[in-house]
Amino acid sequence: MLECAIVLLVAALVTVLLGGVANAQDVAPTQEELAAITERGKRLYEYDQAAWHASDAVQVANPKVVEGQRCIANKEDGKWRVVFGKLSEDGTRFEITYEAHEQAAPREFAVRKEPDGRQDEGFFLHAARAIELAMKDFGGANRPYNVAVLLASAGQLLVYLYPAQTDARIHPLGGDVRYLVSADGRSILEKRQMHKTIMEKSPSKQTKKAVAGYHTHILSDLPEDTDVFHVLTQDPPVPEKVATAHFLYQVNIDGTIQIEKTMKRTK
Repeated sequence: MLECAIVLLVAALVTVLLGGVANAQDVAPTQEELAAITERGKRLYEYDQAAWHASDAVQVANPKVVEGQRCIANKEDGKWRVVFGKLSEDGTRFEITYEAHEQAAPREFAVRKEPDGRQDEGFFLHAARAIELAMKDFGGANRPYNVAVLLASAGQLLVYLYPAQTDARIHPLGGDVRYLVSADGRSILEKRQMHKTIMEKSPSKQTKKAVAGYHTHILSDLPEDTDVFHVLTQDPPVPEKVATAHFLYQVNIDGTIQIEKTMKRTK
């Protein structure tokens, strides 16, 4: 499976992009905070779809040439452009071999081979550096992982690492991390563990009458970007209830988030 990343412009302050890490326990999150989480989750879902179909298109064109390469995608004028290549050994250039461009239909990509020696020393280079930096910090895993990069304000980068889907019937949730990386991709500014344990519920263990999924979240008092992503990737989508120390949230099938209940506090 190709490892892919997406580069997206998120027009919001870094503090909002970080999902209100310092959100006080006795104060409910604002609608703006919840909307920011929804927006990032939706963009991750778009990434998943674009990376999936672009990778399929490139593999059909020449599967062996792009093995082991990174793909970094950017949505330009409403269409996805997915670039495949490798970071040079000294980390000063991103060497591009193929590009895939989204066509009129969202799942169709046109592929072209780039001239030998084509290199990028700007944004794609910075994103590739950020990916390598985050993956090195994350360490090894005993299962496949996906990586995604979102462009934050001030040019900083948000790098996501989350478990890849290995069974079409099962949508994993958990074991995911988000990094805030400097604009040049050389320094980790913040690391956020979104969930710890990876949950993989088999459809055979779920009742047909289930109206929502459910999990507890102990790392913060907010739902995470990947909670929204998890809901949107299911077919058909199923709402997810997220219980934190002080709130019960529901992530709806359109990715919006609402507070279902405020937990009673004890002194």
